[in-house]
Amino acid sequence: MTTAGQQAATASSAPGRVGLLARLVARPELGSLLGAGLVLTFFSLISGQFLSTLGAATWLDDSATLGIAAVAVALLMIGGEFDLSVGVMTASSALITSLLAVYAGWNVWAALAAALAFALAVGALNGWLVMRTGLPSFIVTLGTFLALQGLNLGVTRLVTGTVQVSGIREADGYTQAGYLFASTVQVGGAPFPVSILWWVAVTAAASALLVRTRFGNWVFAIGGSAPSARQVGVPVVRSKVLLFMGTAAAAWLVGAINLLRYTTVQAGQGVGLEFQFIIAAVIGGCLMTGGYGSAVGASIGALIFGMARQGIVFARWNSDWFMLFLGAMLISAVLVNNTVRRRTERVRG
Repeated sequence: MTTAGQQAATASSAPGRVGLLARLVARPELGSLLGAGLVLTFFSLISGQFLSTLGAATWLDDSATLGIAAVAVALLMIGGEFDLSVGVMTASSALITSLLAVYAGWNVWAALAAALAFALAVGALNGWLVMRTGLPSFIVTLGTFLALQGLNLGVTRLVTGTVQVSGIREADGYTQAGYLFASTVQVGGAPFPVSILWWVAVTAAASALLVRTRFGNWVFAIGGSAPSARQVGVPVVRSKVLLFMGTAAAAWLVGAINLLRYTTVQAGQGVGLEFQFIIAAVIGGCLMTGGYGSAVGASIGALIFGMARQGIVFARWNSDWFMLFLGAMLISAVLVNNTVRRRTERVRG
């Protein structure tokens, strides 16, 4: 009787265990989580300073602004689109804020609001053009990238005579805005920037949006098949426009954090960041084809990025090795993501 009861209990519990294991393996962020653990362990063994309080503050700081934008880019990629203008937008929004505050005498808060309005308008235009013309988002946002880059350089040189703007520290409202976007918290004798808290908040909000709201379901449906989503009543155009506005808003936040922290902005900065955001999202589990990924995974991808970049510094290696590491991580992530996606389809099928 006891043996039979044990066998029955085992039989009844096995499907639950298998189901739990299958769900864990099917999670898009699983590969990035394992990768983060490996990177953390590797550099901890290489350098004793890597896991110190100051070391953690350094690589978390590096990951924070990258993670904020990567999470928004991940949502857009899940929806089946790309935004190549998000990197330059970080500079555009910072330049608008600083020009209005320093040269027009605006309060920093008003300048930040104007920069946010500009960013949202550009994001909405990107989304509208993609949906209206049917052109690939790669082409549309590449055009926006070039236009913003030209505006950044042209307007900044026209107003200041140089390619940078500084002096926002003396503007009205800087102290309060700086406290919100650029302050630090001492933990264990090391300064942890408030941008880390912004990163955590953005990740949590985006994750809740994806998994707990109707809009999140729409994003996955649109990324999987926009025509099918449209047939079941999903507002495809509105949803994609909002996703593009989300990447623009994230770029504004990153620009505000960097501007108020360093109090200066270069007209040419931000170029190339868009690829870092996409790479972080892919390392975090997003597929280039859309319909799959997670906000948490993109955030972990940014963490891997930051740990690797600063880990190489702690190890006192030549920084050129970082690009090799990044390329290997990207290829590995794509292979892992495709494998996980196929397994997920089998589990669901």
